[in-house]
Amino acid sequence: MSKIGTVGNYDADVRSDCQVSFELTQSGGNVIDIQSKLILLYGDALNKLATDVLNFFEIKNSKLTILDKGSLDFVLAARIEAAVKLVIDTDKEFLLPKLPQNTEASLKDDFRVSRLYLPGNTPKLMINAGVHKPNGIILDLEDAVAPSKKYEAGFIVRNALRNVDFYGAERMVRINQIPRGLDDLKFIVPHNVNLILIPKVESADQIKQVDLAIEKIKRDNKNPIWYMPIIESALGVEKAFEIATASLNVVAMAIGLEDLTADLGVRRTAEATESFFARTRIVNACKAAGIQPIDSVFSDVSDMEGLRKNVEISKSLGFEGMGCIHPRQINVIHDAFKPSAEEVEKAQKIVDAFKEAEAKGLGVVSLGSKMIDPPVVKRAIQTLKKNENA
Repeated sequence: MSKIGTVGNYDADVRSDCQVSFELTQSGGNVIDIQSKLILLYGDALNKLATDVLNFFEIKNSKLTILDKGSLDFVLAARIEAAVKLVIDTDKEFLLPKLPQNTEASLKDDFRVSRLYLPGNTPKLMINAGVHKPNGIILDLEDAVAPSKKYEAGFIVRNALRNVDFYGAERMVRINQIPRGLDDLKFIVPHNVNLILIPKVESADQIKQVDLAIEKIKRDNKNPIWYMPIIESALGVEKAFEIATASLNVVAMAIGLEDLTADLGVRRTAEATESFFARTRIVNACKAAGIQPIDSVFSDVSDMEGLRKNVEISKSLGFEGMGCIHPRQINVIHDAFKPSAEEVEKAQKIVDAFKEAEAKGLGVVSLGSKMIDPPVVKRAIQTLKKNENA
């Protein structure tokens, strides 16, 4: 009995996706059966893409069934390839032409005030996510993807990195926990991911494993690939500085409070007093390492006032950004993290004093009767940049 590879989604609420089944046959050529409400409009295009994928993998005799729910090319190609590779063993990749803007690099000190999580196996959420203007878009291969769907999600995420317009947002992927996450890297590293979130990190060695794996598969991607470890356990908190300094590619470190509070054996509350020590420990480690501290997500997407209060507390602790799980949270996060008028005014005075001292050739900067150290000037410049980009 021949093996059948089946991937994708075809539930009632599914949009912009499809279910694909692939089976090798003994004869009869490639038989493609497409079922779609849009067959009259797009049937020829769907059939051509399916034929192109089968020809690329040199498949002569097969049965390919496509149950389409409005899938775009990057989705259909990913689904067919995943189904084929469940049946045949090949290292070839069927890649659609990459969008030019999806080759752009991001900078180490880019602002990462907001990052929007999207399930890595749900393409309908990816297509227009960038219009909401988060600083980063996270294609999630970890908790947001069911274990049985993780393999096929890798193909969707790979193609999204190449073919979805992120509207200038940093292209991020959360891989699975190490060591499983090392297998995810082949789907994202050669395809211009900007930043990798590494979950449940508890040691510097896990970061170094990612470093080594990336060097082996980076291929022609010359852009830097940054890391954001996520601390989600008591052990991770204790080793925060070690993790923050494990690689020059670590540019930020986040805290995940759902798993952390579970590890501590306490209930997560709105007041967050149970995580105060861990959050301040993370901030301190990040500041000491010169990277960005990023707070956990706020899970109640309907409570905007609660989110605002949470961000205000987060900002007061020294965090510089926060994750979000719904687009409506983005503007609240940006607005609440934005420097106050008083902060901007003070920062401008510091920068002006620095420029004046520099113009006079003075080695010492002062504002009134107070001496200003270089780190203070640096923070003032960052404050002004945050205000401009908020």
